[in-house]
Amino acid sequence: MKTDENIAKKNYDISAKAYHNLRTIENPQGWFYNELLEMPSTLELLGNVKGKKILDFGCGSGIYAKLLTKKGAKIKGFDISSEMIGIAKKENPKLDLRVGSGYKIPFNEKFDIVFASLVVHYLKDWDKMFNEVSKVLKKDGYFIFSTGNPVGEAKQKIKFGKKEITTFGDYYKEGKISVPWKDSNGNVMIMPYYHKTYETIIKIIVKNGYEIVDYKDCFPLKKAKKLFPEDYETFSRRTFFCVWKLRKK
Repeated sequence: MKTDENIAKKNYDISAKAYHNLRTIENPQGWFYNELLEMPSTLELLGNVKGKKILDFGCGSGIYAKLLTKKGAKIKGFDISSEMIGIAKKENPKLDLRVGSGYKIPFNEKFDIVFASLVVHYLKDWDKMFNEVSKVLKKDGYFIFSTGNPVGEAKQKIKFGKKEITTFGDYYKEGKISVPWKDSNGNVMIMPYYHKTYETIIKIIVKNGYEIVDYKDCFPLKKAKKLFPEDYETFSRRTFFCVWKLRKK
């Protein structure tokens, strides 16, 4: 039986090299959805990381790990994709980066900060995830994660004449959503993720002994207007990602 984690692992294993090249070689100025949309908000909530012991939850190909190391952070990380970890280790040969799961974090130590960039929406059971994070996060430590904005996720495509347009969908319908991805060869992969309302997210946070200390809706950097004009036009008007900053009580 294929679990959603196994599907995500397979898809990221297949797309690891193309994904890393897209963000570094093909777009040295950064890819719209990451460097120009999600990362600025996440980095703002991370704040001054110098000397902080940080766990990169779902570290991917190690782009955040490299950046935060340059900022003086003490980084360790893990990812479910062995192909992603292979690239991340080449990019960060001095860092301890491991294959692991959000349901079984492969470290047995305490961190000042755990952060997860665009990964928690792949996990169905957030109580189990928070339990794992709590094991490795110091008291009064911060858990910072970016994910799909609950309002932005509530969308549907409808035909309007010969055009297909995106409009607001069923916000209250929680659960799994499957979206098509294309690999570097143009093959379609199906990637599952989970939609939760703000109410559900906040209740899970409180239930697991965390307090919300900050929050941001991700807004694109101004330079994206020239580099990715269509994406900028869309996502400077419609929310897509958001970032939560929580403190462990």
